Amino acid sequence: MESLGLHVPTLIIYLVNFTVLLVLLYLVAYKPILRMIDQRSERIKESLEAADKAREEAAASQADTQRQINEARVEGQRLLDQARVAAEQFREQEEVRARQDADALVARARDEIQRERDAAVAEVRSHFADLAMTAAERVIQRSLDRTAHSELIAQVLEEGERIPRE
Repeated sequence: MESLGLHVPTLIIYLVNFTVLLVLLYLVAYKPILRMIDQRSERIKESLEAADKAREEAAASQADTQRQINEARVEGQRLLDQARVAAEQFREQEEVRARQDADALVARARDEIQRERDAAVAEVRSHFADLAMTAAERVIQRSLDRTAHSELIAQVLEEGERIPRE
């Protein structure tokens, strides 16, 4: 082998040195490097799992937020409908109250007109009785008993009211 340029004792020393170097590198460098790679791999795996979990939570949160928005929208629509119904009821109540007030006002006006009419009729009767007595006094040219004539005139007026008018 020496003819090939290989010296066996040197080659054995080189092989022993290379084996010692490999053992040292394995113990000192390879195991810590593999451990660091495994740790880094574990951290990356945990980060990916945390990212997936965060993504799922975000999706759940978004779905929950969307559900709450939809519920709020439905609740808002319900409140608007209630407000419309309440406004319609209030309007109807106010219309009824206005009609009742108007009817009461008309009834009071009719009562007032009836009282004024009755007062006017009473006044006309009174004046008519006075005029009739004055006319009768002038015709007879003497003073008549006022109470008797008033009763007579009232009786005539009552009989006149009983006669149907056309």
